[in-house]
Amino acid sequence: MLGLDFREIVTIGMVLFAVIDIVGTIPIIVDLRQKFGHIESEKASLAAGIIMITFLFAGEEFLKLIGTDVHSFAVAGSFVLFFLALEMILGIRIYKEEANTSASIVPLAFPLIAGAGTMTTLLSLRSQYASINIVIAIILNIILVYVVLKSSAKIEKLLGKNGLGVIRKTFGVVLLAIAVKLFASNVKALFV
Repeated sequence: MLGLDFREIVTIGMVLFAVIDIVGTIPIIVDLRQKFGHIESEKASLAAGIIMITFLFAGEEFLKLIGTDVHSFAVAGSFVLFFLALEMILGIRIYKEEANTSASIVPLAFPLIAGAGTMTTLLSLRSQYASINIVIAIILNIILVYVVLKSSAKIEKLLGKNGLGVIRKTFGVVLLAIAVKLFASNVKALFV
């Protein structure tokens, strides 16, 4: 019925969980909460979910409309991830906030949760799986994102300042590796 497949949902959910890496972004979430004082978990989760579902159905056409392709989008996203990773590893600030009063949409919903890696993954998944299963997997991941965002203060207290510092640097290296992989796997296609 409607192409619902529990195994597909689990597989897609695990892939999205790995790409979104909400556990790995906890140090960034804590840092953003310290900068802005408050993160609107509902707003960030809802915005990320809408971005992901919209991109699932209209992403490729939108990129064609503006004269770019998935590979260019992924390479651009890899640069954003690269600079975020450098901030985490080196403890420097590259991203300058404008007059934002919240980090709920930028940079949290986009590009951290629904970033270039997530977008390109969604387009790849769409070619292999039924759309309804992808949408369900997105919703399940967004619920998990919401829970982590809501619990970020408790997680911060549990880990402490030193624990967060270690996790921030460790996941900074992981984020840097993801950025390099995203760049390497897409840059070749730009010159073909």
